Amino acid sequence: MNKNKIDFFLLGRVLALAKPYRSVFIIAGVLAVILAPLATLRPYLVKVMVDDYIFNFDLQGLVFIAMLFVGALVLEVILRYVFIYTSSLLGQSVIRDLRVRVFKHITSLRLTYFDRTAIGTSTTRTINDIETINTVFSQGVITIIADVLTLFAVLGIMLYTSWKLTLVCLTVLPFLMVASYIFKEKVKASYQIVRTQISKMNAFLQERITGMRIVQIFNAEEREMEKFKAINREYTQANLNSILYYAVFFPVVDIISAASLGLMVWWGASHALTGEVTLGQLVAFPIYLNMLFRPIRMLADKFNTLQMGLVAAERVFDLLDKDDKIENKGDKKVEKLVGKIDFDQVTFAYTAKNDVLKNLSFEIQPGETLAIVGSTGSGKTTIINILNRFYEIRQGSIRIDDVDIREYELQSLRSRIAIVLQDVFLFSGSVLENITLRDERITRESVIEAAKLIGAHEFIERLPGGYDYEVMERGATLSMGQRQLISFVRALVFDPDILILDEATSSIDTETEAVIQYAIEKLISKRTSIIIAHRLSTIRHADNIMVLDKGEIEEFGHHEQLLQIEDGHYKELYEMQFAQTTTSN
Repeated sequence: MNKNKIDFFLLGRVLALAKPYRSVFIIAGVLAVILAPLATLRPYLVKVMVDDYIFNFDLQGLVFIAMLFVGALVLEVILRYVFIYTSSLLGQSVIRDLRVRVFKHITSLRLTYFDRTAIGTSTTRTINDIETINTVFSQGVITIIADVLTLFAVLGIMLYTSWKLTLVCLTVLPFLMVASYIFKEKVKASYQIVRTQISKMNAFLQERITGMRIVQIFNAEEREMEKFKAINREYTQANLNSILYYAVFFPVVDIISAASLGLMVWWGASHALTGEVTLGQLVAFPIYLNMLFRPIRMLADKFNTLQMGLVAAERVFDLLDKDDKIENKGDKKVEKLVGKIDFDQVTFAYTAKNDVLKNLSFEIQPGETLAIVGSTGSGKTTIINILNRFYEIRQGSIRIDDVDIREYELQSLRSRIAIVLQDVFLFSGSVLENITLRDERITRESVIEAAKLIGAHEFIERLPGGYDYEVMERGATLSMGQRQLISFVRALVFDPDILILDEATSSIDTETEAVIQYAIEKLISKRTSIIIAHRLSTIRHADNIMVLDKGEIEEFGHHEQLLQIEDGHYKELYEMQFAQTTTSN
């Protein structure tokens, strides 16, 4: 019972998506009501044609009734075309809007959602599941209503024509109802398995194709192929199970339909001799039976299609109902930040049990550069994530210009902070589009000016097409150093007040590093900057250096101060990296 309530609740939510297209929905509904009695008109005209005109040798009346029959047929064809078109138009319009809504929702979710959810799963929700919701409109609710109305109309005209002959034909109806119910339940269960399997396959393919370089480097092709074969077999078997139920159900319906027709012929022919049944009724009833059993057979299939759409809708609505969003309740918008940063007793954990940052407190004055060093997992990148409010802190406060970051409007805050990551992500498109991210406010001239400042202009100009060079997905046709240079230009053209470099030079060769180092110094000279680096050569001139260990500050001070600490962690790192240089000096 509870499940039925959930289904009806889901159905209501799905139908509510059609509110912007109420007129189209009404047109489809009205046509469904009109088509039901119109469909029964043709066999009734056949019965009248036989009984009243053929056996009475009324040629003039026969011509008239034949023309009426053709007119009814043409009218039904036109109205059915409009009905099918409007119901499909309604479904496509709804899922077009729903795709936009889902994508917008996904882009607003916290990064924790993407940490826990495979990309292929989100892809399945946005494409496959939404496409399945289309069937609720094109093959589901409205067509089910049309079929039900047709059934009642056919039964009504059959009872009006000959109630006795109708009851004889319907003696097999209980068998059809049982078969339809079993079919509906079995296919629904198999479809749920199909949806689960296709989601698994999408997630697997997305991950392996994205990481194909690693697969090939470690000669894992055969192992991954075996995993894929197993997933593919499960997906194929789920589809075959569904097809099996169709293969059994439709012949069963045909047998039951044939049995009903046989009973009609047996009883009708015997009573036609007594005049209780007319020849016109005997001619019309096989058409009525076809019109009766065909919707019943299709009704079970369409009801199952509706259930498929509801299962897909439940998955999509589960995604839309996720409130795992960064709260954007701040109303403070700024055109420019001074750049003072203050962490006050900040505690943060990705999971409830393990704190990554523990009561962390430090300040960065406007225009200063803070370098952060520490071992992997010490919390360096986490500081960047919470400063940009990609994640929410558990305790403490973070202030920029003495204002809690939660008081800033989210987009306003992030627009004043630029990040250059170690793993640069480039989209399919031109170099210019990857730099501007299609922001129309950024001109080609400003991009070229920034590229010249960074030292990337000559490299970009050497590319085929220059700034219009088409970058392949994730920048596959560019080297790590080239991608990093583009990311520097991208950060600069947005003219940030706070600049963050997260291992931004770790993947760059020595020659390229020399080019970028000058650009970095020019960039950070006018901005509050945070630099995370393993190469200590890039942070020697930072105003302060913070050494992190397991989410806590182990050392804090400028370069010369930290070198004075006996057995200090920073001093140990420095001596490891510059031992040869120090010896030669």
